[in-house]
Amino acid sequence: MARIAGVNIPSGKRVPIALTYITGIGNTTAETICEAVGIDRARRVNDLSDAEILKVREYIDEHLTVEGDLRRETQMNIKRLMDLGSYRGLRHRRNLPVRGQRTHTNARTRKGPAKAIAGKKK
Repeated sequence: MARIAGVNIPSGKRVPIALTYITGIGNTTAETICEAVGIDRARRVNDLSDAEILKVREYIDEHLTVEGDLRRETQMNIKRLMDLGSYRGLRHRRNLPVRGQRTHTNARTRKGPAKAIAGKKK
């Protein structure tokens, strides 16, 4: 099992699919990595040599922000918005939808389960 960017990628899968197990790498980026390193997209991870895995690892370290660094960067961006007191920051702080969705109905994923209002019965 190959370990890239601190993630054990599955060895039985094709290389582009296996690379998507790393946070911050999607289908397009995985295809780009394979093309840049010169690995055929049809090959499986367990067919790769150590040198090829090393090439992939070096390419990712050099060109991409992935896993822990990406999560940290995202959290810092959210924290910055909250510290500024911007509208988006306030929405994050109150755990409400940030991107303009309606909240009168819906938004249950973000708000959590509905809370019963006391004194509503006859």
